[in-house]
Amino acid sequence: MKWRALRAVAVLGLSGALITGCSDSGSGNRSDQPSASPSPSSESVSTKAQVAEKVKLAVEERISADEQRFGSGTNSPCSTSSPQMFTEKCKAAADATSEAADLALREINGRQGFATLDSVARRLQAAVRTYETLRCATGPTAADTREVCLKSAAVIAQGFPDLRGGANLGLAGK
Repeated sequence: MKWRALRAVAVLGLSGALITGCSDSGSGNRSDQPSASPSPSSESVSTKAQVAEKVKLAVEERISADEQRFGSGTNSPCSTSSPQMFTEKCKAAADATSEAADLALREINGRQGFATLDSVARRLQAAVRTYETLRCATGPTAADTREVCLKSAAVIAQGFPDLRGGANLGLAGK
């Protein structure tokens, strides 16, 4: 819901700029008027906003579908309170979370203004790698392994909301 409001504000802002830029106050020849070209800084701000919106939409589309399928937070099979945390159900959610993080990283592709999203995506990838390396889905019995699995699973369970938050902050250049 929040991202829809942000999107609406962005669309309204761009629409206003287009309408204002396209209005013709005079009916005569415009060749005697100086042409106004956009300043480089306003052009780059517009481009950055478009990129941020594109990233946000791509990430949101992906995580919304996966979140409906697997849940998130305490409703995730990877929640540390879930009986499914040490099962293939959590591994499937972890794989989906990792793929969403991969998508986010491909979308931002090293661009400036996405530090939070980049950090979140990389942290999720590390948690998924740890979960898979320790074979957490097989229900390990060693206490130290289970403890690391719990920590990784907690990061994975919160992955979709964290990616969404990172994408939202990308709209603000953070």
